[in-house]
Amino acid sequence: MKPLGDPNCPHCGGAGYVRYDVPVGHEKFGKLETCVCRARDVAEAARSRLFAMSNLNRLSHLTFENFNSSGNDKAKFMSGQERENLRVAFDASEEFARLPKGWLLLEGGYGCGKTHLAAAIANFAVNVGMPTLFITVPDLLDSLRFAYDDPETTFEQRFEEIRNSGLLILDDFGTQNATPWAQEKLFQIINFRYINKLPTVITTNLMLDEIEARIRSRLQDDGFVKHLKILAPDYRRPEETSNPGISMLALPEMKVMTFKTFQPRHDEVGTEAVMTTTTEKNDRFGNKVKDKEITRIKISKEDVRTLDDAHNKALEFAEKPGGWLVLLGGSFCGKTHLAAAIGNYIIALGGQANMIDAAGLPDYIREPIGGRMDVTFNRRLNEIRNIPMLILDDLKSSGSLTAWAEERMMAILSYRYNAHLPTVITSTLRQDEFALSYPNLWNKLLDPTKCQVLAINMPPYRRVAKGGRSTKKK
Repeated sequence: MKPLGDPNCPHCGGAGYVRYDVPVGHEKFGKLETCVCRARDVAEAARSRLFAMSNLNRLSHLTFENFNSSGNDKAKFMSGQERENLRVAFDASEEFARLPKGWLLLEGGYGCGKTHLAAAIANFAVNVGMPTLFITVPDLLDSLRFAYDDPETTFEQRFEEIRNSGLLILDDFGTQNATPWAQEKLFQIINFRYINKLPTVITTNLMLDEIEARIRSRLQDDGFVKHLKILAPDYRRPEETSNPGISMLALPEMKVMTFKTFQPRHDEVGTEAVMTTTTEKNDRFGNKVKDKEITRIKISKEDVRTLDDAHNKALEFAEKPGGWLVLLGGSFCGKTHLAAAIGNYIIALGGQANMIDAAGLPDYIREPIGGRMDVTFNRRLNEIRNIPMLILDDLKSSGSLTAWAEERMMAILSYRYNAHLPTVITSTLRQDEFALSYPNLWNKLLDPTKCQVLAINMPPYRRVAKGGRSTKKK
């Protein structure tokens, strides 16, 4: 029988194992340990087991060389912020691979590139001989469970191999079945690596607030963990970018609102139109009350010019999104059509745009996710405030929503303003009404370097039915 160790080894004489000469009660009394003469073989065997457990042979094609930091070429539109964000994530991952120190947390939606970057780190580490385990969290927990029935290893050996691996990469964190046993084992692994400062990479589509408190606390150590949020759209499905669960752009009526279908209404110059306006008066007791008045106006070239200006600015904004665009005007004057046209234009190029009814926004924020009320608010709020292009339609006067809802909406808009995220707002409020309802927001909108405010002075558009006559007054 071939000896396990080196026959000339002065420590084990070829046995491959040594027993320490320690008194009874010592932690190593009676235990066998691998001899130093087998260290290289043992390390190589451990690397092989970790590699087999990782299934990295199926991910060997995911490297830094073939990672497209500009996003999918089929996605014809990606904002400058998204491209820069993806490039930063790429650079940070490549730097971590060359010098694995601390932890790297990659957060992002499906198909944003986080698994590719994590696998690229793993493949780089394997090529330089670093013992590496790349594994999804569900597979890791299954591997621990199956170790109880594995004749070639024990649970304790498998557990030690995982938590002591030179580099541990946990993919799809948060998709695991969070039983008490699974949660505890996962925490033990993460806590051990945190205490011992072992290099670790974690990818997740969860927000930090959705992660179990003990693990979240460690992931929030900014001095040890580099946390990157990847904003890129789904690489596999670059054109499916608007969230149908919230975006009005998925509705049939909105899909047809494009720049091509927009009516400039030049033929209405000189015609008379009937308008219903809301006025504020004092009743006989001195209280302010709102009343509706029907007025007749004659449409002028100047009125139509306001619509032309809004159309041209909206098209410019769609072609090069940046800053904010606010469209004010009466009902059915064309502002919602132009806002939807911006969103549809961007989506047609593979970009991301969501159009949200201002009145329905609070209900969406409060809607539970998978029955979990605890993750609803933060996830929804984060989702909306970070949408690459937000179109907020029909913002009404202050007091139309509850105080809570209005406060949340203003928080979203304030965040987007400070983050320089492209935003479009439509409202029937006049400029003076807007200023009175939302003074803080209005002051932001007055900055011409960041915002454009356009007032459309046109009566409601009256669509002509096929085979019918126009309802417009001649």
